[in-house]
Amino acid sequence: MPTYKYEIQDSSGHITTGVTEAVSQQQATVQLRSLGAYVLNIAPTSGGAMGILKQVRQFKVEFGPGLKSVLSFTSQLGVMIKAGINIRSAIGGIASQEENKKFREILEEIKNDVESGKPFSDALGKHPKVFSPLYINMVRASELSGNLGHMLERIGIYLNQQIETRSMIRGAMVYPAIIGVMAIATTIFLLTFVLPRFTTLFAGKEALLPKPTMALIAISSFLRNFWYIVLGMLTVGIGAFFHAIRTPVGQEYWDRLKLRIPLFRRMLRALYITRGMHTMSELISAGVPMLETLSITAEVSGNLLYKRMWMSVHEGVKEGDKVANPLSSQNLLPRNVVQMIASGEESGKLGEVMRDIAEFYSKELRNTIKAVTAMIEPLMIVIMGVLVGFIAMSIILPIFKMSSLVK
Repeated sequence: MPTYKYEIQDSSGHITTGVTEAVSQQQATVQLRSLGAYVLNIAPTSGGAMGILKQVRQFKVEFGPGLKSVLSFTSQLGVMIKAGINIRSAIGGIASQEENKKFREILEEIKNDVESGKPFSDALGKHPKVFSPLYINMVRASELSGNLGHMLERIGIYLNQQIETRSMIRGAMVYPAIIGVMAIATTIFLLTFVLPRFTTLFAGKEALLPKPTMALIAISSFLRNFWYIVLGMLTVGIGAFFHAIRTPVGQEYWDRLKLRIPLFRRMLRALYITRGMHTMSELISAGVPMLETLSITAEVSGNLLYKRMWMSVHEGVKEGDKVANPLSSQNLLPRNVVQMIASGEESGKLGEVMRDIAEFYSKELRNTIKAVTAMIEPLMIVIMGVLVGFIAMSIILPIFKMSSLVK
């Protein structure tokens, strides 16, 4: 009997994964729903080409729509709510125009849940892979205050800033990545196509060749004859790296390393501080309880060390302490930032203070990205020039040496 891997959510919102047996996928879905669970994902664990195709589709469902799709939905919904359109009609109108089929299905399901009497935040909570805990909690807070339109506008601003930050970081890496690929491609081309043309000239004269030339000839021969070994080692190495950073030990080592890399540590530190402060300021201003705010901030921090820092603050606040006190014993935030947070707590304006800190470090992040890009570009060009120059000189020098001996 075929087996199916599933992911379900119970009435309390707890998500469970497992494997079940059934005659068909439809029957498996019926069995799971009979348990009172909502089926998030279900796919066959095997089944040839059709099974692989379904797993590919399932892979897409897990990642769902992109952040830009969620931003577009949020912005449209906020405008329509402010215009006086009821939420059911607004969601239905947006869903009917949504081009992404998966996201359209999600929006239609949210609309049906709202029509059945569920709060909008609970309907969003059934899709945690699309709508973040921050999004859901801000909507829930707005439901209590009765200001959903304004809150959706603020969520849209937050999402837009997140998209801009990601775009800046990715944009900063594009040029260095292109230069790096070109350097590797040029090196491989010289070793596998250019250098072999000269090996016939050097045949029988190996004693006259300098050591760098001999080494390059050996590398060239290995690449041409055993390229599949090199390709296999690269594939295994890359796969092992990504597997390692998903393990607890590997993730901690990688997150520590990211904060120590000379060119990137300042940029990443500004990113983590901006993300944390911006998240906290939005949640505090929305009226979300402090303990829940700290938990969400820890989850979206993006670095295991910063996650632990915010969770330590969560434990301190849970025991009656202030936010700034646990932070003062950490070295992940600058001392002046901790002092500003303490001042915000004393004045009762913690949300505003954290928003100011987030804006400052957002500017710092943009400036750091520009500085890092400005340093990486000439560095990559120099590295590429050294590689190509070394190979060229290793080819040309033996020719000059042989020419002088002939004369």
